Amino acid sequence: MCGIIGILGKAPVTPLLVEALKRLEYRGYDSAGVATLVNGHIDRRRAEGKLVNLEARLKAEPLPGTIGIGHTRWATHGEPSERNAHPIATDRVAIVHNGIIENFQELKDELAAEGRRFDSDTDTEVVAQLLTSYLEKQMSPEEAMAKAMERLRGAFALVALFSGRHDILIGARRGSSLAVGYGDGEMYIGTDALALAPFTSRVSYLEDDDWAVLTADGATVYQGTRKVTRPIKKSGLSSALIGKGNHQHFMLKEIHEQPAVIGDTLHSYLDPATRSVRLPVLPLDWSTVSRVTMTACGTAFYACMVAKYWFEKLARLPVEIEVASEFRYREPPLPEGGVCIAVSQSGETIDTLEALRYAQSQKQLLLCVVNVPESAIARLSHVVLPTLAGPEIGVASTKAFTTQLVVLLAAAIAAGRSRGTLSREEEERLALALIELPARVNETLNMEADYRRIAENTLAAARDVLFLGRGLSFPVALEGALKLKELSYIHAEGYAGGEMKHGPIALIDDAVPVVVVAPTDAIFDKIASNFEQVRARDGRLVLLSDKAGVARLGAKAETSIVLPDIDPIVAPILYTVAVQLLAYYTALAKGTDIDQPRNLAKSVTVE
Repeated sequence: MCGIIGILGKAPVTPLLVEALKRLEYRGYDSAGVATLVNGHIDRRRAEGKLVNLEARLKAEPLPGTIGIGHTRWATHGEPSERNAHPIATDRVAIVHNGIIENFQELKDELAAEGRRFDSDTDTEVVAQLLTSYLEKQMSPEEAMAKAMERLRGAFALVALFSGRHDILIGARRGSSLAVGYGDGEMYIGTDALALAPFTSRVSYLEDDDWAVLTADGATVYQGTRKVTRPIKKSGLSSALIGKGNHQHFMLKEIHEQPAVIGDTLHSYLDPATRSVRLPVLPLDWSTVSRVTMTACGTAFYACMVAKYWFEKLARLPVEIEVASEFRYREPPLPEGGVCIAVSQSGETIDTLEALRYAQSQKQLLLCVVNVPESAIARLSHVVLPTLAGPEIGVASTKAFTTQLVVLLAAAIAAGRSRGTLSREEEERLALALIELPARVNETLNMEADYRRIAENTLAAARDVLFLGRGLSFPVALEGALKLKELSYIHAEGYAGGEMKHGPIALIDDAVPVVVVAPTDAIFDKIASNFEQVRARDGRLVLLSDKAGVARLGAKAETSIVLPDIDPIVAPILYTVAVQLLAYYTALAKGTDIDQPRNLAKSVTVE
């Protein structure tokens, strides 16, 4: 949610600010704006909607200046409009903000009592007015920000531009990510390293409650009034990593990258010569762990659902899965010696981060599966199990999800080996299935004509779609329904096949497509029974199965896709690719915004 960029440069910065904001479009937004200093005064250009609208505004009204800030806003307080678009400014300060100021109403009432007039509906404006109030009391910008940090509550990242001060930008964070980039006599600050990639590879990451003063010579970081040091690291991101290549959408490119990134991730966790799993050295003995608690949001939560099956089957280890936004508010008891695993693509998801902090308070060992090793969740965790998906720009997660599954399966295999519940022969069998997985995924990608046909002929015109699966395929059904909702705006629900009789069967008629996720595993006969119940009610059956499954049920389906044969334990990863492609081609047929679905954001940093 919300993208932030600030540049203290030598040349005009507006084109650079817009370039950086384009790299942050993946986060989701509904308005955009930039502000610079022109002859010491703050000047702004803002526009509702996509960046093309801002670019048109800038073409008509150019904005000079060598220091400036930019923002893509995902509305929280106040409707999407130019009036509420960032930067939010007074005559003394301009602010860009990601997150929520929880005590904004209290501060707004206090500032209004001083006679201050508010021009937007945003919580952000209280920060601009608060800083202005301090500046008018003869505080320096640095003193004003230090004082403001004492008053603000919530999870936020801020960057401030001050009138008359061409020499500084000030950024601050609490709960939302903010990175500082170091150039040659130029400085940058942004939501993440991806925004800074075109400008510099030297990046440092602010910690919670840090605020930083950027000058042409570098950055000085404070906690309160105390100076602190944050290490400067070399980022591996580059412009080449985040283009669309020859693909129409980032999402399609990222779907097609899955064989490669699954292979890269496997290379880190699997020794193909010995066919054994290797994890980083862990400060725990799996054999002594009493329970694993897994927590995540959205698609990552479905990765936890799959991993629950794996840990309980392979390691005979009890697993509780928790929606992160509910977890800490229930205040569940967690056992001594327990392990909490947080799963997040960005590593900045605020609900997951707070859930992990609750687990920390309960003295759990903290593991995380993240795609950004420098993220807040990674820094809080005792052990980081990184995915190697590379930058994921499409809002709907694809390659990040499948690499999360690969890492979690590797962890479950390692736990089973440590606990003595998984034989050496079984580990070799699963390792071989994983080694073959990239090739099987590539075969799945080569059937795009089938996905397009089903999307155009069966799914795109539907009002409602059901997805059914059993066992390890149940979370895949949930993920398939989520992807279809996200991308095509068709109402879709995923169900465990056995639950269909307990309500959803009332929805089935000849207008409702039912996608059945059915590899031929130990409970194939059960999903086959559910298949027949849908058929008896004229549901439009779409079958995803292997050769044997389609041989049994394909003639009874409206349409089917024969997926490659694969070990049932690994099948969820392969079948996920199939439901991703169904969702993609359905959205393509409907003409929706595939990379940036309405109302959605890539990194959800507000509750």
